[in-house]
Amino acid sequence: MSIGRTIRIYLDDGSITGIRHAEIVNWTGQAISAPRTQLKALAGWPESNKPGVYFLFGIDDDSGSQAVYIGEAENVLERLGQHLTGKDFWNEVVFFTSKDENLTKSHVKYLESRLVEQARAANRYVLLNGNSPQLPSLPRGDRDSMEEFIGNLRTLLGVIGHKALEPVARHEKVKQEQVVIPNPAEETTVQAFTLNHKKLKANAIVNNEGIVVLQGSEVSSETVNSLPEGYKKLRQQLQDNGTIANISGRLIFTRDHLFTSPTQAAAIIVGYSINGRTCWFDKQDRSIKDLEEQTAPD
Repeated sequence: MSIGRTIRIYLDDGSITGIRHAEIVNWTGQAISAPRTQLKALAGWPESNKPGVYFLFGIDDDSGSQAVYIGEAENVLERLGQHLTGKDFWNEVVFFTSKDENLTKSHVKYLESRLVEQARAANRYVLLNGNSPQLPSLPRGDRDSMEEFIGNLRTLLGVIGHKALEPVARHEKVKQEQVVIPNPAEETTVQAFTLNHKKLKANAIVNNEGIVVLQGSEVSSETVNSLPEGYKKLRQQLQDNGTIANISGRLIFTRDHLFTSPTQAAAIIVGYSINGRTCWFDKQDRSIKDLEEQTAPD
């Protein structure tokens, strides 16, 4: 069963683009988001002079995509000051510290290692960490506490506006059946769909962000001239970054990929304009359109 949470966000100057302090009710952790231009103002925030982990967000120079660098420090503000001269790409920092004094150097090193691992697995942002930090050894109780900290951290980071740690799909297996997300705190059921086109087969699941085409799904090697330019560019981008690759003479998805709509996903796969809401079917041979009409309010 999903568990609701209460989150408080304080806008320091009343602006959503200024310094923001976020917290989950009854959790000792806290998040502060600040634009690079207001880093000096963080000196007035005692929360920034504690041990913690931080995310630097900006744009990757090479790809033009959203990028993130993840780090840790015994004093977050001091480390951020070093990044003013050492790293140019970022324009926003989000850091996490504790309201009490229970986060130690070993704790934040553990957090850094696990967060880099999760960001790399999510593959939503270009990760600018050159190496994966070594995971320090912690007592079992401390380790479990840090894993709980990461769960709340991920929630706050998403609320602030960054899904860098969110996998595009949470699933243990996908056939034409119900797929249960394994995290009990976020337990829900999503529907698996299949698109069969000539000799192609693609699998996907629908979630709150759109539709996720799953690794191993097949893609047509041909496109028609009438395919909209936006779809042509996206298809080429997916091939350029390796999301779609030629393997043994077939184009396939090498990893899960989130699309904004079933139609966008289907058009990329078959190579021409198609109504995605009528070509993705579940185990009971119901299309997405059929299911939407069944659940539409009267």
